[in-house]
Amino acid sequence: MPKSKRRGGGNPRGTSGAQHRNMQSFSDEDASIETMSHCSGFSDPSSITEDGPEVDEEATQEDLEYKLKGLIDLTLDKSAKTRQSALEGLKNALSSKILYEFILERRMTLTDSIERCIKKGKSDEQRAAAGLACLLCVQLGSGIESEEIYKTLAPILKKILCDASASVQARQACATCLGVCCFIATDDITELYTTMECLENIFTKSYQNERNSSSISSTQNTVLHISALLSWTLLLTICPMNEVKKKLEMHLHKFPILLSCDDVNMRIAAGESLALLFELARETDGDFLYEDMELLTQKLKALATDGNKHRAKVDKRKQRSVFRDVLRAVEEHDFPTETVKFGPERMYIDCWVKKQTYDTFKEILGSGMQYHLQSNELLRNVFELGPPLMLDEATLKSMKIPRFERHLYNSAAFKARTKARNKCRDKRADVGEVF
Repeated sequence: MPKSKRRGGGNPRGTSGAQHRNMQSFSDEDASIETMSHCSGFSDPSSITEDGPEVDEEATQEDLEYKLKGLIDLTLDKSAKTRQSALEGLKNALSSKILYEFILERRMTLTDSIERCIKKGKSDEQRAAAGLACLLCVQLGSGIESEEIYKTLAPILKKILCDASASVQARQACATCLGVCCFIATDDITELYTTMECLENIFTKSYQNERNSSSISSTQNTVLHISALLSWTLLLTICPMNEVKKKLEMHLHKFPILLSCDDVNMRIAAGESLALLFELARETDGDFLYEDMELLTQKLKALATDGNKHRAKVDKRKQRSVFRDVLRAVEEHDFPTETVKFGPERMYIDCWVKKQTYDTFKEILGSGMQYHLQSNELLRNVFELGPPLMLDEATLKSMKIPRFERHLYNSAAFKARTKARNKCRDKRADVGEVF
């Protein structure tokens, strides 16, 4: 995957953006609990009209925009709970629909609301505002609009991230927001390096914490260190090769320290980041050799076959799966290709750089990831999918499986799965009887 920034420049945005329409203004009387009830009412657009009567798309769009205007106004409400609910409602809408034209006209208002909520809000409100800032940049793409948003929010995000008195959850959200927005928006290489240094100052504290296991912060701040590490790794994928070499020299020999962390999520994040560093190192130098390879592979093999009884089964299963792939990456220069299907298309994740990028956007967009892969020009540029496919309604309908056929297929799959599991249970019962 290329490391250069993907910029839209002055190109027109995608055809999927909503058309602006003249709407009646939102009054204070409309900012009622009825408006708030729509905060979580957004779902995958592809499922709204499935197997149902045709609806007036223009009227539906106008209704959606009217509700969104109400939510934007409610981000200025005196009640912290109302502001947080409005932010969550906007997040749900932006993650499940392409609203470029609507957002473009109101980006300054939204940016001001986000900045105010991050500055003056409490932990949960700050997290919701930071998440909305990420989605705002995802919607607007890598143009001047996102860059303006990033320049406005970056100082306050960095301030909270470095503020030890702020809540860990708020700092965690700021770390993620800082990494994602910088990845999308900034063309300034100096700002990129400054942001990475800010994130380094957070996660490198885990190096010292693991050497001194009695440190209290090693447990309290682990989630923050994980978010900072993942954001830093994301930004490393767009750095020039000379900067990548410097970062490898600084961190590659220290990363194995994090594999001994008590937190399974930190071990997994460190393992995947380590595999990505090895991948980048081999791209920069075809003859790359790691000095302590034998010691590292022993540690990775131990994690890939971990059977410690004091750890939860789910954690052990997840860890073993990840570290088998990490071990293959380090020893055999291999990556297990994954296939992601969305609509009539599919995308192959065939390297750690692409996996890191995909996982980051999936965390932000949630269930809307597939929809955005189909329609969002930014994501299609990032993953080199080309322009969005233009499919007419008849073609889309012909590609859908009828609900009854899906029901039959799911029933058959459920029965087959139940039979297979019953066989496994019978075998376990037989073994138990022997003893």
